[in-house]
Amino acid sequence: MNDIALADIARNLLDGALWTLGLSLTSFALGGLAGLAVLFARIARHPLPRRLAQGYIEVFQGTPLLMQLFIIFFGGGLIGLEIQPWLAAALGLTLFTSAYLGEIWRGCVEAIPKGQWEASASLAMTPLEQMRHVILPQALRIAIAPTVGFSVQVVKGTAVTSIIGFVELTKTGSMLANATFQPFLVFGLVALGYFALCYPLSAYSRILERKIHGARAH
Repeated sequence: MNDIALADIARNLLDGALWTLGLSLTSFALGGLAGLAVLFARIARHPLPRRLAQGYIEVFQGTPLLMQLFIIFFGGGLIGLEIQPWLAAALGLTLFTSAYLGEIWRGCVEAIPKGQWEASASLAMTPLEQMRHVILPQALRIAIAPTVGFSVQVVKGTAVTSIIGFVELTKTGSMLANATFQPFLVFGLVALGYFALCYPLSAYSRILERKIHGARAH
């Protein structure tokens, strides 16, 4: 089984990388929507949603992603649900991503000076209108760089989903290493695959940070 050609290894790893990319995009999109809900709960005037959101964030930031995936994947069986690895991986990463994005975005919203709130309130805007027309457009500029930076963590986090049997880049590499008995070669290519996915995001995040800092300096 160790006569697998390099081209076959590369083709299988590319398939795994596409699954990694698909899982990352799905988790980031759904996690972004859930993170927006977490953000609004965190800055709500009523204490109940604030406390619930705080508890949600502490649970998902305070426990390893691996444990969260285990609970989702194996916990479904305890209540009679058969959860496929793809669904468990997407759900686990979505919850993980939403907790972090919600907190990142809360910090960006709270970075807007209080004078902006007061000025918009003086125009008889409702809290929703204040957020939509005044606060969020400014917070969005601050949030772009850390949000893009966090997306790198989401891509790398997909590697953990191999533990529950989801066949992405790392899982594909493990199977190929067992079949070819060439772990150094295979996992070297796996590392290159993650680098190819993550480096453009990291570089783009740094470019955005420089642009934002440059804009503030003027």
